[in-house]
Amino acid sequence: MSDETLSVKELDLAAPKIILFDWHGTLVDTLDAMYSAMEEMLPQLEELDLVSHLIPEEHCKSEEDVKLVRYIRIFRRLHPKILAERRISRTEIFNAIFAENIEARRSAHKAYNQCYRSHYGEVKPYQQGVFEYLSSIKRLGIKIGVATNRSREFLDHELSIVDAGRWKDIFDTTVCADDVEDYKPSPDVIHQAIEHLGKTANESVWYVGDSHTDMVTALYAGVTRVFYNGAHWEERWIDRIIAHKERNPEAPQLVVDSFEQLIEALNQLQLDYLSRGQPVFDNLVSKIRPAAYPPKDPPPKRIEADWHPAVVKLTPPKIILFDWHATLVDTLDAMYHAVDDMIPEFEQLGLIDKLITPGQSKSPEDAKLVNHVRHYRELHPRVKIDRKISRTDIFEVLFGDDQEAKQVAHRTFTHHYRNHFGTVLPFEPNVKSMLMGLRNIGLRIGIITNRDREFFSEEVQRVEETGWATLFDVDICGDDTEKRKPFPDQVIKACEHVGCATTKDVWYVGDSTTDIIAANAAGVTSVFFNGAQWDQTWLQKIFPGNERYPDKPEVVVNDFSEFWALVLTCMDQ
Repeated sequence: MSDETLSVKELDLAAPKIILFDWHGTLVDTLDAMYSAMEEMLPQLEELDLVSHLIPEEHCKSEEDVKLVRYIRIFRRLHPKILAERRISRTEIFNAIFAENIEARRSAHKAYNQCYRSHYGEVKPYQQGVFEYLSSIKRLGIKIGVATNRSREFLDHELSIVDAGRWKDIFDTTVCADDVEDYKPSPDVIHQAIEHLGKTANESVWYVGDSHTDMVTALYAGVTRVFYNGAHWEERWIDRIIAHKERNPEAPQLVVDSFEQLIEALNQLQLDYLSRGQPVFDNLVSKIRPAAYPPKDPPPKRIEADWHPAVVKLTPPKIILFDWHATLVDTLDAMYHAVDDMIPEFEQLGLIDKLITPGQSKSPEDAKLVNHVRHYRELHPRVKIDRKISRTDIFEVLFGDDQEAKQVAHRTFTHHYRNHFGTVLPFEPNVKSMLMGLRNIGLRIGIITNRDREFFSEEVQRVEETGWATLFDVDICGDDTEKRKPFPDQVIKACEHVGCATTKDVWYVGDSTTDIIAANAAGVTSVFFNGAQWDQTWLQKIFPGNERYPDKPEVVVNDFSEFWALVLTCMDQ
């Protein structure tokens, strides 16, 4: 952070008599437990009746929030970028996805706490030297405390074990979410902490936190806002809101990247006051501050899938064929319910003996799925949590090249899907506009899906109330050909229907390895739609491009805005 940011004279800060801290992400790191609890809690959104309370995407405050809400709605888990960066708290997540719906947020926090009981216990200082810095602040005569959304049972336990238990008696007060009426951004936790110390809320109370919610909470409480950027945000929201303080009154009054910078801010503040003949602390900061400790290391960067290098190799499209489920639309709830219903019937269907051996699996993850189904007659919990692979890919993993077993599995799935199908949502808000745009620039478009005709015909009429049936020049379903994807039969039949050859000016866009295999087998351009947001490492794992598994997509797109740009770029060429 720049010296200018630390110029407390310019910032006109009041000398603190009390400094209150957020807990997780500021004083301590409990990320492993927090994210484990979130990943356990989010799949429960449907049974908690919270899916319908997710904020509409058009009401989200930022593009990042839009992606988070969409990803949780579809996959019931955190966006991979959030998991990779490990920077934002559950409070930030719940505030983003439920906005002002206090009851929904309260239900989510309650469910989270239930899950957190299975994971909490591992806690460590957020950076080196936190205890030493806190001890120095106390020697200045400043009262210190914790004001957190953590529940009391968790905070007290974590206080007793962090840093070998030596933090237990250092704080003058601690206030938790269940000690007050409402969670942050309600100011209740700050106000109660100040009340415990016999003071009133004003700018001589500093609140140090790592999130936007913390800054809003401090604003509502009427105290000084200090943003702790221990997570090393590069393009910080704080830079944007500081530049427009009139529109963002929650903008922090001080930003520090480490506790060393916090103690330096107190040192500069003291020097400024002393230059005016006004002593403010019990000791000189320069005399009691600890030796400088380094800031926390930044999180490892997620390696995003890169589609740009492949653009120049693509033939401009004349026809674009799309997969249906998890590409254009979201029908995941019904799909996973049907798979859950059918797997217990594998034994009576004679399918257990048809499962492939571990040595036949493409990856260790595939082998784990097969073994779990073999022994427990259910999907591996990780698959249901991830919600990223289709039933077709599941059957490919389970049965390999056994076409007869896969046909039995598809028929059984169809039987159970009748009990669940009906809700169908656009995978992204502007999918219909994108499809209409493709038609408007002279391209023909169609659908290739393993969905049976009875379901697809119904779903294409239901999506967005008025339906999308008139958008497509052709649609080929799983029961329209003898063999389903990954065989090329459906792609070939679609091309025959519109009177064209299966050449590279036909693009097939799908979200699964099955789609890419089918496209390559048909000789058309294969476009992988990475709606699940796999990173580059995982894409290389599922598309190894080796002798045994040679199929790879010719291009990867992460969303339809990228796809639209890709199409226009190729057509310009």
